[in-house]
Amino acid sequence: MSYLRSTVMRVTGHVVLILLLCVLVFGCTTTPAPEEAVGLKQATAEELATLLRQREAAIQTMKGLFSARVRGGLIPISTRVEGAVYYRRPNSMRLRGFTPIGGELFEFVQADELYMLRLPTMGRVLSGRQSDMSEMGKLARPFELSVWAMGGVLGTSAIGKDETTKLVEEGTRYRLDVFGPRPGVASTDRPLLRRMWFDRRTLLVVQEERLNGDGEMDASIQYEDFRSIGETALSANGSPDSRLLRPFKISLEDGRGQGSVQVTFHEIISNQELKSEELGRVSRRPSLSEPAS
Repeated sequence: MSYLRSTVMRVTGHVVLILLLCVLVFGCTTTPAPEEAVGLKQATAEELATLLRQREAAIQTMKGLFSARVRGGLIPISTRVEGAVYYRRPNSMRLRGFTPIGGELFEFVQADELYMLRLPTMGRVLSGRQSDMSEMGKLARPFELSVWAMGGVLGTSAIGKDETTKLVEEGTRYRLDVFGPRPGVASTDRPLLRRMWFDRRTLLVVQEERLNGDGEMDASIQYEDFRSIGETALSANGSPDSRLLRPFKISLEDGRGQGSVQVTFHEIISNQELKSEELGRVSRRPSLSEPAS
């Protein structure tokens, strides 16, 4: 009887030892991935640049209604604006701003290299080339920021042919650094122009920074509340394509410390025919300042 008991104990001891070894080996070879890494997509700089081009090409025309809150005195006209935007690819845009009760504040039109700004409350019309908006004075800055903010909806932040990129992995995000030639200077120096952060679960751009030629931040933009506009396209594997997802909330901080703008879209309609009067007109012979009609 004692012999049987000792035999059972030896066998049991061996089984326990084997089980412990299995646990140790299994635990070392199947370490679970961190929770934050689950569902993260892999991409190269070239693949992200291709995505940006696809998202730009996905919208040929767009019109939308939005509200904007302005802080810090960026726009001396009003701190709250109800607005409408009209766009036709590649570079025709019209912005209209109204007071909360419907009074017209401004009309800003850009086409090719020309712009026109009409200010009914001031009785002025300003027009000229986008490369020289000095005549607009303090108003040039807020409209420049507004065009940048709209770029996140229109997909107009695609990588240019003369730009290069560098990809940095930052946890659950990718950061794409964009370098380009220094304007007006024949040099091999390629300053950092933009940074874009992609959410690695969706590969959507959720943050962007614009920099000046000296490497200082010119503006910081946050993109949130992504929604589908138009008919959802399907990718090659049959899953929903993110090209027609657009941010309905955009928050912009001026890098020069002049203030901030928050834009909230109420409605966005894409790829429908726009009438010529919806896009407005810019004179081909711009005069810098005229009375508003």
